[in-house]
Amino acid sequence: MRLWLSKNSEVPIRVQLEAQIILGILSNDLKAGQRLPSTRELARRYKIHSNTVSATYRQLAGKGWVDFRRGSGVYVRERESEQSHVGNLPLDQLISFFLNLGLDKGLSLREIQSRLRDWLSLPPPDHFLVIEPNPELRRIIVAEIEEATGVRATGAGPDECTSAELLRGAAPVAMFSQAEVVRAALPRDTYLITLRSSSVSGSLQGEKPPRADALIAIVSSWPEFLNWSHTLLVAAGVDPNALSFRDAREKGWERGLSSTALVITDSLIARHLPDGCASRVFRVVSDSSVAELRAHVEQFFR
Repeated sequence: MRLWLSKNSEVPIRVQLEAQIILGILSNDLKAGQRLPSTRELARRYKIHSNTVSATYRQLAGKGWVDFRRGSGVYVRERESEQSHVGNLPLDQLISFFLNLGLDKGLSLREIQSRLRDWLSLPPPDHFLVIEPNPELRRIIVAEIEEATGVRATGAGPDECTSAELLRGAAPVAMFSQAEVVRAALPRDTYLITLRSSSVSGSLQGEKPPRADALIAIVSSWPEFLNWSHTLLVAAGVDPNALSFRDAREKGWERGLSSTALVITDSLIARHLPDGCASRVFRVVSDSSVAELRAHVEQFFR
């Protein structure tokens, strides 16, 4: 994974490094179980102090993003939602696996067949349910799913997931970072689709740097979008004085945008930009997750 670190900015190196590693994990650029460069290696590669790298790794470990393995290094933490106990078994073997599991637990074949009939008799879902605690991010994900799949999507917070009415006819969806929280909130054995974030380094690949005097506006109703954008653009070497931040929840956020060189925004606000704006739209949901959602539409909705 490529990193951008700017030593001449108001954003501390540690913050730049931490933000990019977290985004790398969320987008699967950094995979579960992957070993991160050693403190010494990363410090040497980017000519930064080893204490800065060490402090960043400790911060990430404290937040549950990485694990320290004694004598081995720092690794991306594997979350419970990623663990698989049956692997990529063919369908007949999967059926046999679960049948044997039920019999081993003392269930009769008749009981297993009856419960299986109950499950198969459930009506197919007719919409996606985005479960996300942040209401602004939730609105963005709902918009992206509807645009990508053509299927209706609604949103709710994890605290609402105990409602049987809310879950009726829904295919629950959550971002990878919230998967464990959402699974714990949902009724047991509810099928949850987890989505990955878009790769920041991948989205910046091939992008030409803006002119030194170009004014760039970052617009979103999601505060974290503004924060991440600020950190990453500064790390990539963009002059902080060239950046203008607009919270789309505030009145008059669109004024003067047409005169900026570039507007960086999310997929929801992009629909409401004034005419004539040159824009770069960053989508939250990765292309691979969009493909997965479309596959689920074919499996569940039709």
